[in-house]
Amino acid sequence: MRHPGLCLVLLVLLAAPAAADDFDPASLDLAALIECRTGVPGYNGFALWLTGESGAVRELGWKEVPSGNPFLRQYRLPAPIHVFGHDTGTIVFTATGLMAVLDGVAAPDLAKELGIQATASTPDKFLGEKVVAENTEEAGGVTLATHIALNVSTVASHPGKTLAGCSYALDVK
Repeated sequence: MRHPGLCLVLLVLLAAPAAADDFDPASLDLAALIECRTGVPGYNGFALWLTGESGAVRELGWKEVPSGNPFLRQYRLPAPIHVFGHDTGTIVFTATGLMAVLDGVAAPDLAKELGIQATASTPDKFLGEKVVAENTEEAGGVTLATHIALNVSTVASHPGKTLAGCSYALDVK
């Protein structure tokens, strides 16, 4: 079983030459990170800072709350943010990215609005993804394949909610 932070740290360490010291918390645009409007270096700088800076979550004013799902790390925000046309005060980190937890919007409707095709759509589960960027690079005999995608889903641990956000996956070969 993977811990959401482990993949985040691996991605950060391998994908870009960002440094925690380069990130200014005042520059954080959480909505841009969630909506895939931030490039990999911006996400990596934030992720490095968040995982490496003692007290980073407290500095942001986030409060970790139980998610009911071992694959999601959930936080309550000090003030709502506006993403995908909706307000939310809750976010989750997945193994590869950051998602907003939304009320009052059906996952299939949001996916259609965002141009995301469903890969699973039943009354009990919705999952959809739209690739935003893919890139393969070779460095020092290692191939790094980056896959950035906008995702919309539902999960049993969050009944009646829609999760929507950006994943930043890295495959090292």
